[in-house]
Amino acid sequence: MDMKLEVVVLPVTDVDRSKHFYTALGWREDADIVFGETRIVQLTPPGSAASIQFGRGITDAAPGSVRGTYLVVDDVEAARAELAGHGADVTEVFHRDATGAFAPGIHPDRGTYSSFASFSDPDGNTWLLQEITDRLPGRVTGVAYGSTAKLERALRDAAAAHGEHEKETGQYDEEWPVWYAEYMARHQDA
Repeated sequence: MDMKLEVVVLPVTDVDRSKHFYTALGWREDADIVFGETRIVQLTPPGSAASIQFGRGITDAAPGSVRGTYLVVDDVEAARAELAGHGADVTEVFHRDATGAFAPGIHPDRGTYSSFASFSDPDGNTWLLQEITDRLPGRVTGVAYGSTAKLERALRDAAAAHGEHEKETGQYDEEWPVWYAEYMARHQDA
């Protein structure tokens, strides 16, 4: 049975202030629902399958008590610059050195899972940007593309590669969907 993380609840003091903060970062508003004394605001970071919720009457956790929620990015320096451009107070990029201690700057080898930056919302809930360029084996199942533009590029690349495949074999490939699927799965991070 699949179990997908859908929502992280953030405890906040001022719902409208938090909504303004996150929408200013470019997070999509999915819902702002009021029923009785309860208000639920749901927002989703760009490209994310999971969302956040905050509001009135949805958690008894102390405002600002959520720590170190990860936002995975392809390029931590670019993500840091974008967030700072939207008004977030983002730390400089840092990494773990050979001893495991945090050190300033991007990881020297630009190793996947190794470079970070962080920021907080107005209540002090903290976020950690982590640069992941290649997933460890077995960490991802299926094929996923972050945008329609990436999917279109992947289809065009597969079509070009399949055209070369048919030239090499000298015949039409009736099983081209199988060939495309295998090619796109192998090249999804290219």
